[in-house]
Amino acid sequence: MAEPTLQDVFGANAIQDEFTLTITKADLTGLTATANNTAESLLVGLLLKARSYLNQTNFDTNIDQSVLIESGLSSFLSRGVDNTTYRTDSMTVSLAKVDTAGILSPDDY
Repeated sequence: MAEPTLQDVFGANAIQDEFTLTITKADLTGLTATANNTAESLLVGLLLKARSYLNQTNFDTNIDQSVLIESGLSSFLSRGVDNTTYRTDSMTVSLAKVDTAGILSPDDY
């Protein structure tokens, strides 16, 4: 199989050139696009969108896929001086490569 495409991972409208990566907010899973989305909401939208393709099934069947995103367990955590209860959701991002250099580099994926 082939390396996952930009559109597979980031949505149908994702494009890049040597200087920029453009991802359309409408392609991000669950995001309500506004002129001033928070950095965290954009990151979560990116992770959710990428997770829909970079899943265990595709990872197992495509040797060219090097990134796997999995959902973890939800839990609850008390935060702040009032001990307000927050729901926490976790995701695991696994990066797989043949180990030749022993360092983490985006150019290897």
